Amino acid sequence: MVRSPEPDSPSLGYNLPGAPSQSQDTGIQNLPAIAKRFNQEYQGQPFELPAEVEAMAITQQWRSGQLQAVSASPFWEMVKPQKKQHCLDLGCGIGFLVYPWREWGAFFHGQDISTVARDALVARGPQLNSMLFKGVVLKPAHQLDDYDPAFFDLAIATGLSCYYPPAYWEQVLTQVKRVLKPGQPFVFDVVNGELELAENWAILETYLGAEVFLESLGHWQTLIRAAGAKIVKQKAGDLFHLFKIVW
Repeated sequence: MVRSPEPDSPSLGYNLPGAPSQSQDTGIQNLPAIAKRFNQEYQGQPFELPAEVEAMAITQQWRSGQLQAVSASPFWEMVKPQKKQHCLDLGCGIGFLVYPWREWGAFFHGQDISTVARDALVARGPQLNSMLFKGVVLKPAHQLDDYDPAFFDLAIATGLSCYYPPAYWEQVLTQVKRVLKPGQPFVFDVVNGELELAENWAILETYLGAEVFLESLGHWQTLIRAAGAKIVKQKAGDLFHLFKIVW
């Protein structure tokens, strides 16, 4: 695990139900730093990095945009959203403006902690397709109380789990299970902590402002099964590993 600098923004007041463990607390405490890191990126603001980090090959890939191809997970290759399905995208960013939701014809429900991403989607999403765009909730992934039980046909979370400890992600799985229709899939990715690229990427992300938690795929598989879910499909990438799970 790579430690990130302490966030300089105040707590956003996110709370887990019950008495959270220290790891769950860490997940909540990291929310302001994660939101700040992505707000800064979406706004195109510069990141100041130490010379030794700037000199890393992965930083040069990130600066040139080449890292995007490595870090983007094609969730639609695991489960393609179908026409008139209600799909929940956790940590959605500006995905509705990027991915072919109009082609899919699926209803998009977004959730994110980035105010910049939320504002961009609220401003442009209805113009792109007011029928498919169902809005964005400004909340973290463990707070899904805005949705009725068994409402969604598909849930997605890419580029998200790596910023939170596994104990926090257990809470996410519990909440996703509640809002998904029985037997419907949840597609999410994790960083494969055993890959050579993972540690350097984690160092870069730390200096960009967001701590990364590196875990083995075996650890994630154990966590998924402990949540009562079944892994029905996997897809390995250069950095991220996709899971398709069902309950």
